[in-house]
Amino acid sequence: MLDSTIMKNTLTPVSVVTGGAGFLGSHLVDILLARGHRVIVIDNLVTGSTDNIAHLAGNQKFTFIRQDVTEFLFIAGPVDYVWHFASPASPIDYLELPIQTLKVGSLGTHKALGLAKEKGARFLITSTSEVYGDPLVHPQTESYWGNVNPIGPRGCYDESKRFAEALVMAYHHEHKLDTRIVRIFNTYGPRMRIKDGRVVPAFVSQALLGQPITIFGDGQQTRSFCFCSDLLEGIYRLMMLEHPTQHLPVNIGNPQELTMVQFAQEIIQATGSSSTLTYQPLPQDDPKQRRPDITRARTLLGWEPVVPLSEGLKSTIAYFKTKLGV
Repeated sequence: MLDSTIMKNTLTPVSVVTGGAGFLGSHLVDILLARGHRVIVIDNLVTGSTDNIAHLAGNQKFTFIRQDVTEFLFIAGPVDYVWHFASPASPIDYLELPIQTLKVGSLGTHKALGLAKEKGARFLITSTSEVYGDPLVHPQTESYWGNVNPIGPRGCYDESKRFAEALVMAYHHEHKLDTRIVRIFNTYGPRMRIKDGRVVPAFVSQALLGQPITIFGDGQQTRSFCFCSDLLEGIYRLMMLEHPTQHLPVNIGNPQELTMVQFAQEIIQATGSSSTLTYQPLPQDDPKQRRPDITRARTLLGWEPVVPLSEGLKSTIAYFKTKLGV
C-alpha cells in the first residue's frame, strides 16, 4: 500500500526531474506525462538541450525551469517524486567539466534531496555502473564495492556518483526519506548528442559519414547496451516499488555483452556502411569489462530488457541521420 506522502496527489502526481532536458531525462519526462504526471524540469542546459523538450511547449502539465541544480531549489506547491538525473554523463563532458561534475554529484544531490525532504517526496537518483570502476568482479553485482581510481581522469565522475549514493543513504537513514538508487549501465537511443564521447554516437556517426570507426585498445573490452525505453521502464518500476529493500542500489542494464569490435561490426551492418576499423591507445582507467548482473531487477521489479539491439539501433540510426543530414 502506498504511504500517505505518495497518496496525497494520487489523481495528478507531481514529478520534478533534474536534468530533464538531457538524453535520458527528456525521455523520462515523456513517459511521466503519458502516465498522468505533472512534470517540472530543472536543467541548466550545460549538456542538455531544449531541442529534447521542444515538443512539449504549450503542454499545460509541463514546466521548464532553467537553473543550476547546485543552487537552492524552490518549487511552489506539492511534489510527489524527485527524479535526480542531472549530471554530465559522457567522458568528453566530465573530462572537460570535472569541477561541475563533482559539484552536481555533491551539491546538486544535496539540493535535490533537500527538496524531496521539504516536500515529503519520494526520491530517486541515477547512479552509474562507473561506481564499479575497472571491475575485478564480473558480471557486476550491487554488492560489489568497485575498483575506482579516485585521482584518475574519470575520478570526478566515478567519485561524484559514489558520494551521491552515500548522501542518499544518509538522508534515508537519518531523515527517513523514501529513496531509490539505480545504477545505470550503457544506454543508447534517440536524443544522444553526436559528439558526447560515448561509443554509440561515435560509432554511428562515423559509420554514417563513411569514416573509419575508432576502436580504443585492442577492441576486446566489453560493454552491454540497453535501449533507453527499456532502461526507463526499469527506473519507473523502481520508483514505484514498495519493498523493504527498495532503498538499496539496483542495476538496470542489458546483460548481453559485446566486445567493441563486435559492436562496431553491428553498427557497420546496421548502417550499411563501408567504414573500416582504426585503432588508438586505450584511455587511462577505461574499464575492460562491463556487464550488469540484473538478478535483483528481475526479482524485485519483474524487469528485464526486451528491445533487441537490432531494433534499438534502427531508431537510433534514424535519429542520427536527421542530425547529420545524411
